[in-house]
Amino acid sequence: MKLTDQAVGALMMALQKSLMEQSDIVPVLKEMNFQVDPDDTSHSGLVVLNPPVISLDDTLVNFDDDEV
Repeated sequence: MKLTDQAVGALMMALQKSLMEQSDIVPVLKEMNFQVDPDDTSHSGLVVLNPPVISLDDTLVNFDDDEV
């Protein structure tokens, strides 16, 4: 079994979320549900059914005049 790109992305999002919130990543990882990728004919890839969600509601983004 290998992780699909989607599953790797979900793990990276979990890491990013734990870094942003300065929280433990273990509970997020333990809650992830994996499934064999139905689109993979070799049935060797795993996908995450419930990837973490990151909210940026309280984030202030500063743009320079050059970037807008």
